[in-house]
Amino acid sequence: QVQLVESGGGLVQAGGSLRLSCAASGGTFSTYFMGWFRQAPGKEREFVASISASGGSTYYAGSVKGRFTISRDNAKNTVYLQLNSLKPEDTAVYVCAAERPVSSTFDYWGQGTQVTVSS
Repeated sequence: QVQLVESGGGLVQAGGSLRLSCAASGGTFSTYFMGWFRQAPGKEREFVASISASGGSTYYAGSVKGRFTISRDNAKNTVYLQLNSLKPEDTAVYVCAAERPVSSTFDYWGQGTQVTVSS
């Protein structure tokens, strides 16, 4: 069973930065397509960013493109999300997810880390 543990969230002022980490265990991390999602209070979960198993391809939601950067270190079984130029509307619980090569959907989910951006 794959376990995903996020860290790095916190309270930051608008315009500030945070770096989120998601550490994976129990599986073959280097073969997983990884993604970050977020869910704000009263809203549905939304896609933020994703990265291919090799790290060669990345994808972003339009609302974060140019401000957030997803990356991964397969030697450390960790995926990162660098959040820059944060806005109050970025406030949410950020969750990472893993998709196995044989799957067409994300199979494993973390518990999330809270990001709060004050104006």
